[in-house]
Amino acid sequence: MRTSLLAGMTTRGICFLSAGGVAVLLGFVLGERGLLSVGVALIALPLLAAFAARRGQYRLSTARIITPARVPIGHTATVTLRLENVSRVPTGLLLAEDTVPYALGSKPRYVLDKIERRGIRQLTYSLRSDLRGKFEIGPVQLRVADSFGLVELERSASGRSTFVVTPRIVPLSRTVISRTWAGEGEGRARLTSTAGEDDVIPREYRDGDELRRVHWRSTARYGELMVRREEQRWRNRATIFLDTRSRSHLGTGMVSSFEAAVSVAASVGTHIASEGLTGQFVTDVATVRGGPLFADALLDSLAVVHPSTSRNLDPAIAELRTAGGVVIAIVGRLPAPEARQLAACRREGSQGLAILLDVASWAAEPQHAEQPVTGPDDNAPDNGALRAAGPPGVRRSAETTAAEAILVSAGWRVTILDAATPLSVAWRRLAQPRASVRSQAWMVPASAGPAGLQGVADTRPTGPALAADGGAPS
Repeated sequence: MRTSLLAGMTTRGICFLSAGGVAVLLGFVLGERGLLSVGVALIALPLLAAFAARRGQYRLSTARIITPARVPIGHTATVTLRLENVSRVPTGLLLAEDTVPYALGSKPRYVLDKIERRGIRQLTYSLRSDLRGKFEIGPVQLRVADSFGLVELERSASGRSTFVVTPRIVPLSRTVISRTWAGEGEGRARLTSTAGEDDVIPREYRDGDELRRVHWRSTARYGELMVRREEQRWRNRATIFLDTRSRSHLGTGMVSSFEAAVSVAASVGTHIASEGLTGQFVTDVATVRGGPLFADALLDSLAVVHPSTSRNLDPAIAELRTAGGVVIAIVGRLPAPEARQLAACRREGSQGLAILLDVASWAAEPQHAEQPVTGPDDNAPDNGALRAAGPPGVRRSAETTAAEAILVSAGWRVTILDAATPLSVAWRRLAQPRASVRSQAWMVPASAGPAGLQGVADTRPTGPALAADGGAPS
C-alpha cells in the first residue's frame, strides 16, 4: 500500500517543512536567492529522510523464542527477540518494542543505532507473572527513525508467541501411591506369575502401552498389534478429579481455595506422570484424556481453568464410575449426598485418595499465601496433628468432617487441607495407616452439634469393616 511521504513526520520534521515553505515564499517575494536555497534545503531534508526511512521499514525479519514456554507462577522465562536486516542497505535509528500483556509487566523497549546489511541483533528480556493463564506475546512494534529525528515510521511485525503460566507445583512424596499401582515391584511379579499363556486376554494396542506386552500370536491372528493383560493396564491408570464449582470454594483472587485446589491438581498431575501412570483429568464440566503428554495437557488446561456455574457433579461422577485404577479427588465444600456419590466411585480393588479443602480457613485468612516448597522430605516429622485445626480461631467445618467420614467408611484415604497446611504435609498424611486416618474422621468439633453428623451415622463402619483396605492387593 502506498503512503504519503508526509506520513510519519515528527513535530521537528513538520517544523522543518513549515520553515522551508516560509523561506521559499519570502525568497520569491524579496528576490533573495540565498533565502530561497535555504528554504529548498529545509523542505528537502525531511522528505529525503522520510524516503530513506521508508526503504528500511519493510525489510526487517523478526523471530521470538521463549525459554521455557511454560513456567509455574512466580518463575521467570527468558525471551530472545531476533531482528535481521534483510535489505541491501543499513537501517537508520531503530526503536523496537515488544507487545506484552499488562499482567506480565511493562513493554520492553530498545533503541538501536542501526543494523547493517544482513546484520542481526538479539534482544533479551524476562517475563514473570503472579497470575496463571495463557498470554499472547507480540507482535513487535518497530519504529524506524532518521538520525535527525525528522521522521518516525511504525509497523507491526507479524508473529505472536504463546506464554503459559501454570499453577504453582509442589513436589510430592512417593510413598502415597503404592508402586504396585504403577505396575512395578513385587505386586507386578505376583500378578504376572498367576497368568499363563492360556490366560491371555488380548486387546488393541494403545498409545503408551509397553512393547514387551505385545502378544504376537494374537497380533498375527487379528492383523494388528494386540497387547496382553488388560488388568495390568487398568492398574497403571490414575484419574484426577477437580471440583471447579464456584459454590464449592471461598476466598478471592490468588488466595482463594479455588486457586489452592488448582495448585493441588497441578502438583498431583505432574507427580503421577513422573511415576509412570497413565493420567486422566476430570472436572465437573470437562475431561482431559490420558496420553504420553498428559502432564503438558493437564498444565495447559489448569492454566486457564475458571470456577464453573455447575450445580451438581453428575457428569464427573459418571466419568469416575468407569475410571478404575487410582482415583484422586480434590474437592472443596462437599455436602453429604455428594460425598456418598463420590464414595461410590471407588471400585472394588482400586485405590481412592481424597484431598478435602477446608474452605472456611481461606475465608478466615484472606491474606494467607502458601510458601513454595523446594522438595518433599519423607523423613521430616509430620506436624499435621498440630495444624489440623487450621488457622488460629478457625475450626474444621462440620460439613468437611462429615464428608471425610463418608469417604473413609467407603475405603478412601482422606486428608484435610486448610490454608495453613503445606500441600506436601497434607499429602504425606495419605500414607499413614488406615486406622489412624479413620480415627480422625470422627473428630467432630463440639460446636458443630448434631448437624455435623447428619448423613454420616448410617455409614459409620463397625467391626471388621474398619480393617477393609482399598489399597493394592498384596
